[in-house]
Amino acid sequence: MNRRLDTLLRAALETVQGNALKPVTALPPAIRRKLAGAPIQIDGNVLDPDLQLLLRLEGFLPGTNKQSVATARANLLTSAKLVASHPRELLRVTELTVRGADGQLGARLYVPRSAPTSAGGLLVFFHGGGWVVGDLDSHDAYCRALADDAGIRVLSVDYRLAPEAEAPVAAEDAIAAFSWALEHAEDLGADPAFVGVGGDSAGGNLAAVVAQQCVRRNLPAPAHQILIYPALDLVGRRPSRDLFAEGFFLTESDITWYREHYTPNPAMRSDPLVSPLLVEDLSGLAPAHIVTAGFDPLRDEGNEYATRLKSDGVPVTHTCEPTMVHGFANILTLPGETQSARTHLTNAIRQALNPAA
Repeated sequence: MNRRLDTLLRAALETVQGNALKPVTALPPAIRRKLAGAPIQIDGNVLDPDLQLLLRLEGFLPGTNKQSVATARANLLTSAKLVASHPRELLRVTELTVRGADGQLGARLYVPRSAPTSAGGLLVFFHGGGWVVGDLDSHDAYCRALADDAGIRVLSVDYRLAPEAEAPVAAEDAIAAFSWALEHAEDLGADPAFVGVGGDSAGGNLAAVVAQQCVRRNLPAPAHQILIYPALDLVGRRPSRDLFAEGFFLTESDITWYREHYTPNPAMRSDPLVSPLLVEDLSGLAPAHIVTAGFDPLRDEGNEYATRLKSDGVPVTHTCEPTMVHGFANILTLPGETQSARTHLTNAIRQALNPAA
């Protein structure tokens, strides 16, 4: 039996190199569990076996740390294709430009068939990637799926990346782009009262910054903020950083590599434009939905932010998906618990930003 499992695992690894996971996910669940190995339990949570199997396969993809920026960006696109399902067919996907902090930025508007022709919900979305990697294409499959499943428009923004544009350029781009989207909500087919801001990982950081700065700068605020396993503190360190420092997609060396590129000046790291968790007063912010993952080094800072928002009177829904890892929302090919976690997130976004919900 062990020889048979080894053969299946080798075939799965070859499948990864071919940029397609379908043959792996098509294996019977019992076989996938065997291939994944003994259950991993840390801090009271048990890792989803399908994600555990993917972690074994992920070893054949180069990591982020100690690479050139160009190579890291190319590798993310490779990984994104690996875990993306067949792109969803939408009513319309439009390339456009939006206002940045210093000139125009590229953006992509996703309009699902189920969205109303006008006065619908809109999520201004900022992709993850440590402020260094990622772009409209790396998150295209997820934005398509999110728009389709939530029944809302999604505006994905191609903010400027480090090290070419170090902090706080990405944050200022995000603030300007969100303000532009709110000003042009009706042109985009959205109801200005249902324009939210969101993002995953570094994009969640930018979404949190936008929500804060709209209040601080007396700008029109988002209807809701959607923070998906956000990075919120580039100064402090919490237990989850040590618990999940290696082996769960986002590693400690990855976090350090991103931080050094985004904030080469350490003094910048405590600025609210970079570390929104360090703001003393969070009152008056837009309602928030925060998703954290049980096996994520960023878990504890996201959990802490949810607690602090609640204590400062901000309406918050917070879900910690106990069996998930950082980046699960983009893994569209996996069934089971990963799919359920994505569904929970999508339902929350639909409830928050769909006028008909």
